[in-house]
Amino acid sequence: MYIKEIEIVNFRNYNNVKINLHDKINIIYGNNASGKTNLLESIYVLGLTKSHRSFIDNNLIKNGCDFFRLTGSLKKDDIVYNLEISNNHHKKIKIDNKEINKMSDYISKMNIIIFYPEDLEIIKGSPAIRRNFLDLELSQLYSNYYNILSEYNRLLKMRNERLKNDQTSNYQYFQILTDYLIERAIMIYKMRQKIVTKINEYCPKIYEDLTGNKGFKIKYKPNINFPSNKDMKDYLFNLYQKNYLKELKFGKTIIGPHLDDIEFYLGDINLKHYGSQGQQRIAIIAIKLAEIEIFKSYKNDTPILLLDDVFSELDISKRNNLIKYIDGNLQTIITTTDLESFDDNDDNIIKNSKIIKVDNGKIIEK
Repeated sequence: MYIKEIEIVNFRNYNNVKINLHDKINIIYGNNASGKTNLLESIYVLGLTKSHRSFIDNNLIKNGCDFFRLTGSLKKDDIVYNLEISNNHHKKIKIDNKEINKMSDYISKMNIIIFYPEDLEIIKGSPAIRRNFLDLELSQLYSNYYNILSEYNRLLKMRNERLKNDQTSNYQYFQILTDYLIERAIMIYKMRQKIVTKINEYCPKIYEDLTGNKGFKIKYKPNINFPSNKDMKDYLFNLYQKNYLKELKFGKTIIGPHLDDIEFYLGDINLKHYGSQGQQRIAIIAIKLAEIEIFKSYKNDTPILLLDDVFSELDISKRNNLIKYIDGNLQTIITTTDLESFDDNDDNIIKNSKIIKVDNGKIIEK
């Protein structure tokens, strides 16, 4: 799949621009704060309806304006889809001019993988960031995952409110909430374990290809360790029964996938605690490249790859190894402050790419 063009209206520092994109490699260059990252962000928001940089949609609206609108044409399986997202006091999404009410139907249409400098927080940051990383990839792979996760979070909120306000006197209703929560928790556990297993099928080789070092892997750390000889539903039910009084004391649900985590290892080294920033950066890049293979395997199609200022942080050897992975049948959109960050010995990437210059919210296509 690839995005043929995108029109940006009142988004960040853009007034109204339309950009045609190459189906392979696009290189966006310009000075810092000129709008390169904003352009990548617009593509991300068009595909996934929310920003990777801001939780508040209104922050995306250009100063002095009261709405933004993004439209783009996506070619997928020889069919062109017209996508649109706008925000004028409320978010509205459309496919082929038809308003879409189910978010899961929209975000599974256009698959996006992004690497940007703040991605290091996936390793260095809180467990919530790592859970969000897993959930985003699963929501793009499986349209029902988004719905399952949304239902789990809704049930979790209702259950926590009853625990917090000591409203569990109607224990039968409280138990019904718990039963529904358990059903969705099990599905989330299984799907998260599946995606981590799949990532580990590709990551070790990719990390070795990029660096020459062996032994990279990620580990899924569920909040609950399920005994292999126990039924998951029965085990969870008994665990909630056992922790009922403790949950009443804390006023919240203390077990479940909302407390999961993942860890990153190079051999026996936990990269969060002992890895260098360079090792952490390559680990995230390797995972993102593994995701490409997973999308190809599950959807028989390639996602769109967004790389925000990744080359400036890599030495020439790692840069060239990364180019080998992206210089193929994959739409890639790269930002850089300097075209010379691409190695002179591999200037074919420049010759075979579409070059787009960004200058304070203005686009110059070459």
